[in-house]
Amino acid sequence: MVILGGGAVIVVDGNSYCTLTTIGRDRAGDVVGFTGSQCGGPGAEVAIAGTDTTVGTVVAVNGNLRYAVIKFDAPDLIPVSDYAGTVINGIGADPVAGSLVCKWGPATPGICNSVWRDGWPDVPMVGQFEVGDVGAPVTMDGRLVGLVYGGNLIYRGRYSPPMEVTYVTKFRAILEDVNAGDGPGSGFVPIGS
Repeated sequence: MVILGGGAVIVVDGNSYCTLTTIGRDRAGDVVGFTGSQCGGPGAEVAIAGTDTTVGTVVAVNGNLRYAVIKFDAPDLIPVSDYAGTVINGIGADPVAGSLVCKWGPATPGICNSVWRDGWPDVPMVGQFEVGDVGAPVTMDGRLVGLVYGGNLIYRGRYSPPMEVTYVTKFRAILEDVNAGDGPGSGFVPIGS
C-alpha cells in the first residue's frame, strides 16, 4: 500500500528530490499530481523518497509556469487530502500582497508568512527556501493556492537586513494552462474536494 498526498517527498528520474504539490483525478479519471518542472521531464520515473518503489511518470511539463504533471500508476496507491499534516481541501482564491499563506516543503514544513507583492502568474512569499521544497504546496485557509519553484535572498538597501523569499506559481494559473488542452491533468480536481 502506498499513501500519497500533497507535501510528500518524491524522487524524480532517480536523482531529483522534490515535493508533490497535490494529487487528484483529471478529466480522464486518471490519478495525477503536480510538482515543479525542474524535477524532471516527460518520461521521468517518479518514486517515493527512501524507497525504490516507482509510483508514476512525468507526462507533461511547462517550464514557463514551472510545473510538471505526474500520472500515477501504482495499483496499491491511496491518494489522500491530508498527508502528514499537509491538508488540501480544494483549490483556493489567488493570494495577493499581504495574504497569509503556508508552505509545506520537507525542509521547511508549515512555514506561514505573507505574500510580499502581487503578480501573475507568480508571487513571492516571505520565508526560507530549501532545494527539496521545489513543488511544495502553498495553502491559504486549507486550500491549495500555489506551487513552490525557487527562492532567493533579497537585498532591500544598505540599512535594511536581507529578506528570504520563496517564489510561488499561483495554482489557478497552472490549472488555466493545463485545462487549455485536453492532455494529462486537464479537469484536475484534488482528492477531498
